[in-house]
Amino acid sequence: MLPESIPPLHRWQPAQAARTADAGALAQYLRASRVRTLALLEAYAAALGPLLAVPCSPQLNPPLWELGHIAWFQEFWLARNPQRSLGAQADPLAVRAPALLPQADALYNSSLVAHASRWQLPLPGLQATRAYLQATLEQTLGLLAGEASDDATLYFYRLALFHEDMHGEAAVYMAQALGIALPPALAGDTAAGASGPVQSLQLAAGDWTLGYTGTGFAFDNELAPHRVPLGAYAIDDQPVSWRRYLPFVEAGGYADAQWWSQPGWQWLQAGPGAGVLAAPRYLRQVSQGQVEPAWEQCRFGQWQALDLDAPACHLSYFEAEAWCRWAGRQLPTEAQWERAAMTRPDFCWGEVWEWSASSFNPYPGFVAHPYRDYSAPWFGDRPVLRGASRASSGRMVHPRYRNYFTPERNDILAGFRSCAG
Repeated sequence: MLPESIPPLHRWQPAQAARTADAGALAQYLRASRVRTLALLEAYAAALGPLLAVPCSPQLNPPLWELGHIAWFQEFWLARNPQRSLGAQADPLAVRAPALLPQADALYNSSLVAHASRWQLPLPGLQATRAYLQATLEQTLGLLAGEASDDATLYFYRLALFHEDMHGEAAVYMAQALGIALPPALAGDTAAGASGPVQSLQLAAGDWTLGYTGTGFAFDNELAPHRVPLGAYAIDDQPVSWRRYLPFVEAGGYADAQWWSQPGWQWLQAGPGAGVLAAPRYLRQVSQGQVEPAWEQCRFGQWQALDLDAPACHLSYFEAEAWCRWAGRQLPTEAQWERAAMTRPDFCWGEVWEWSASSFNPYPGFVAHPYRDYSAPWFGDRPVLRGASRASSGRMVHPRYRNYFTPERNDILAGFRSCAG
């Protein structure tokens, strides 16, 4: 058995503080998250105009829909929820009072409104959407001021906070996809880069308790904690950098089927515009006279020299998997990743989401929380990502958090690290 002496909270202290925040701290967090939401809205409005029109895409939502959905979600689970004080035991089907905004349920309920239909909805305009955001926040803060600070009572307030934080990050990678300029603080440009040459961390065999333990908020897919046996393994102390990744590209890795899984190779052949994808998204090679071609990266619409020591980012699971096969390595399981993150202070994470070798499946003892569509509909068809990205709110940077996207997604701020054993 492993001694589970967890080191000080370090980089995930803000996230743990948010998960255990009392009513007063939650009010501050909710206001801060809304400040970020509105700042992102200003950047979008400056680039797109008041209609915030964007092309229909399976990887995007209309920005006006996203904003209204944030307000709707907060109102639906708090002010309109007659069982909000029951927390995770609340009945999601309890009859609710009407929304502040007429037809809000028909417009913004993501469980009922098909993704492809969101571009055709009669969405309220920018001014009305701003007003809805303001009204629902005031409503939430008014309720919160009179609440007790036990975990059940505060469950939905914490859920609404993390939900808005997630949509804030989504707005950042959507801005990247659309070429919308963002101020550095919103773009996540203040994060630190790689700490130096990669080191291999050796971890002995033993059991690890996988999943959230203790008091405070937990997402349903983080429960229930359970023991997982792990053999001895070695894991990179930091995500794979561009300096390590690009030799695979330059050696013709994107044209060699031996490195790719069958689904990965099919995805590669159906690249942008039905042409073969020849390099990672947002990268290009440029000639520098007599010098060997160098790489540039497009960041929020601007091409710039690629920092080779930065973590490789905007990579799909398929690309991470192929590089590992080429390099004779493998992706870590989420248990291997979580154990290293929580027991090794020299394990650097939080710059990019990291693809794991684990499929997103329920833990033993899983029970869906009232927001039924958060986890259960997605089990089995996508990999788990661990960590956080430079665009994540600090409140989301928790080593127990399980992110999950379909394997072809290369718009998100995702990279990977490698493992052996």
